[in-house]
Order: sequence, then C-alpha cells, then structure tokens
Amino acid sequence: MLAGVAAGALNAVGGGGTFVALPALVAFGLSPVTANAVSRIALVPGAVASTWVLRNELTRVGTTSTKVLTAVSVAGGGAGAALLLVLPASSFDVAVPWLLAFATLVLAFGRRLSGALSAALGRSFSMSPRAVLIGQFFVAAYGGYFGGAVGILMLALWSTGLGLDPAAGNPMRVAQLAAIFLSATVLFLFASDALRVPLMLAAMLAGAVAGGFAGGHLARRLPAALLRAVLLTTAVTTTVLYFLRG
Repeated sequence: MLAGVAAGALNAVGGGGTFVALPALVAFGLSPVTANAVSRIALVPGAVASTWVLRNELTRVGTTSTKVLTAVSVAGGGAGAALLLVLPASSFDVAVPWLLAFATLVLAFGRRLSGALSAALGRSFSMSPRAVLIGQFFVAAYGGYFGGAVGILMLALWSTGLGLDPAAGNPMRVAQLAAIFLSATVLFLFASDALRVPLMLAAMLAGAVAGGFAGGHLARRLPAALLRAVLLTTAVTTTVLYFLRG
C-alpha cells in the first residue's frame, strides 16, 4: 500500500511511479511479467484521480485534438500490452537505458532544439498533428509494454516537436498516462495472472489512488520552475538507475 501511495504521487508530480511499484511487487515474490501487469492495473485509478485534480490545467498538445490524442494513447497502450503477453519481458533490457538517456537529453534541451531548428529553417518548427499522433502511438505502445518512464518520453516528444514547456504539459502527461494504462489494464485483467494476487493488487491500488490524489494537488501548487526541475531530476535518476540495473 505504501509503495502504491509513493507510485501514485510520483506519477502525478514527475513520473517514475513504476520504478517504485514494480520492484516492490517483485520483492514480494511476483514474477517480473506478473508484477508489471499488477502495477499497471493498480496505477490506473491513481492516474485517473490525478487527472481529475488537474483537469482545469490540461493544455492541448499543439493543434492536435485531445480526443484523438487520447484515442491513440489507448490504442497504443493496448498494442504494447499485447506484446508484453507474447514476448519475453527482457526484450527491451538493452534498449531501455539508452532510450531513457535520449529522452532525458531531449527533455532537458528539447525547447532549445526546437528554437534552433526554427532559426535554421527560417520559420517556426512544429510537428504536424499527424506526426504527433504517430509519435504518440509508439510512445503509448512502449508504455503498454513496459510502462517505465513513458511520461518522460511523452514530454520529450512534445517538447522537441512542439516546443511545449514540460511544466505546462505535465497535466496532459498525467491524463495520457491514464489512457495508456487503461487499455493495458483491460487486457491484463483477462489475460495475465494479476487477479491471482487480489490482496496485493487491492492494497497497491488503494495506495495509488490516495497518492495520485495528493500528488495532483501537490503538482498544482509547485511553481513551474520547480516542477520542471522535479521532472528533469526524475528523468536523470531513472536513466542512471536503469544503466546501473543493466
């Protein structure tokens, strides 16, 4: 339950909740694949609670329709979850640290890179809605398959492609995280072993709701500069931990 509280709060403020929930479940004896499924199911209500708290701060991702973006997130999350059930969980072990390192650099310098590209091109650089949706699908598929740091990858995509400030995009990150995990949850409920540990699932789910609600209120009160610092710190810490784990 405590791991759920921490994971729900982290997902609302800066991301990285999976890196608390997953190791806790594995430590209690679950296999990595089952623990991945349980953590995904348990963290959905927390993400929904955070989204409800932050609903008035949601910012559109460029000119892309929010409804279409959410639908793509749901579809991508479902596709990734299906891959998790048919592929070995170790498939991304080598690629993930480098993917996170790339995302962290883009998150840190994405807006500057976008500005530099605009200056070089002599016009405003911005991804088209179609390009944003294609990128969002692949990010969501990664989120459905693995889950860890998917919010960092989303903010990196939006920051570079659209120049969106990470702090301004954080509420939408939380909302899309809920959408990605939602479709994965539906699939895991029917096709994984998650329901074989109902007490563990219920305890983490209850904790995640409390943490997500509290974290959403905390995210609203953090100054934009501090929130950006939290997001970047989370990204750097996550990347370092994954390189150490590898």
